[in-house]
Amino acid sequence: MRNKFLKPGFLVLALLSLSVNAEILDKEAIPSPIKDQFYKRHPNAMDISAEKKTHFKQALYEISFKEEKDKATMIELYRSNGHFFVNGDNVTTSNMMPSVGYDNLKAAFGTYTIKNATLVVNPNGIGEEYDLTVNASGNNWSVIVDHNGNITQKERD
Repeated sequence: MRNKFLKPGFLVLALLSLSVNAEILDKEAIPSPIKDQFYKRHPNAMDISAEKKTHFKQALYEISFKEEKDKATMIELYRSNGHFFVNGDNVTTSNMMPSVGYDNLKAAFGTYTIKNATLVVNPNGIGEEYDLTVNASGNNWSVIVDHNGNITQKERD
């Protein structure tokens, strides 16, 4: 009888642990060390936005920007001390990650659409993560999928 109640309790705790604090910031809220390094690299950057993210168990700031008005949006990730971490690559959503990743998204959301996908490759070792914006049941979700296709973070935007 006790197992009937423990298993659902552990499932709820596991799902809650997948939540990540993805906070969208305007450029004034970006910490000074990051802004200083970013503007050294990109003095003419425009359309700047930032978001707090966690990749490879590190708290990072994801900066999205353009170098020129009609060019594609670029993505860079920085540590909170201002050190550059890695570039993020916008990728197409078809066959970008292991098929088990799509299975896990279907299990988590049922019917869903991937609106945006960014590949983040670990500069300090093996592996990559897929940073997804997923729409399911009219809600947008920020989802991180690891190189094995496992959902490691999930938060409703």
